[in-house]
Amino acid sequence: MKETQNKTTLKAPIKDKQTKLGKPKWLKLQIPTGKEYLKVDKIVEDHGLHTICRSGKCPNIGECWGSGTATLMILGDVCTRACTFCSVKTGRPDTVDWKEPMRVAKSVQLMGLKHAVITSVDRDDLKDGGASVWQATIQAIKKLNPETTMEVLIPDFKGKPENIQLVIDAKPEVISHNMETVRRLTREVRRNSNYDRSLSVLKFVAEAGIRAKSGVMVGLGETEEEVLETMDDLRANGVEVLTIGQYLQPTKDHRKVYEYIKPEVFERYRVAGLEKGFRHVESGPMVRSSYHAEKHVH
Repeated sequence: MKETQNKTTLKAPIKDKQTKLGKPKWLKLQIPTGKEYLKVDKIVEDHGLHTICRSGKCPNIGECWGSGTATLMILGDVCTRACTFCSVKTGRPDTVDWKEPMRVAKSVQLMGLKHAVITSVDRDDLKDGGASVWQATIQAIKKLNPETTMEVLIPDFKGKPENIQLVIDAKPEVISHNMETVRRLTREVRRNSNYDRSLSVLKFVAEAGIRAKSGVMVGLGETEEEVLETMDDLRANGVEVLTIGQYLQPTKDHRKVYEYIKPEVFERYRVAGLEKGFRHVESGPMVRSSYHAEKHVH
């Protein structure tokens, strides 16, 4: 890996990929507890819901559930892709449950959410990638919760405009699709995904007049220069909101952490993102794509 003379684009240090890194002091997780956490937990269990909070082993589950919010995951809990960073189960999903959209809508109502975040597994086994279920879920939430704003974190639907359009037509306030990593690492990190295809999804959303958002993980072996280039690509395709967080290895079978990024580097990314024209940038070790999502609507 060549060194750069540009002081603002430090290259990632070379490390032995087999070396296990110890977690630094700034990566402290909140233990899930409290009345609100238990309330959300009960609603999720009683309604047979899936959440990315649990399936994705999110480190912020204590904070988010403790404040009465959760990111609900639709279309089951089995994904058709096997990304090396993600702890969601991979395999052959169950058949579509058409009662799920109303269950999700009722759960949003019971939680009293002012802002709801919905995501899903990839469903490459379905002709429309699950887009029709997405549309039904958004419509059901809006019908039962007319005052609730919404962010939807969608898969790429294999880049098919007619499927993305179904989500757009349901009119959520924010449509998010995560790049997850830089161009060079996409093939290794995101199985059966494509960097340019993801950019095209975000561009299609932005050109439809809906706020486009994306998220990136760092600590996977990327350089600062590559992160900045990804920011430029996102801005060129109309993305207004960006989240940047530290990758954490969910199990020993997943991709190893290459580097723990220091808080001051996250702050540099935040400032750089705002200078590049993003309306809102969340950047920090514990940031995840739905972190403080309610701020990203306005």
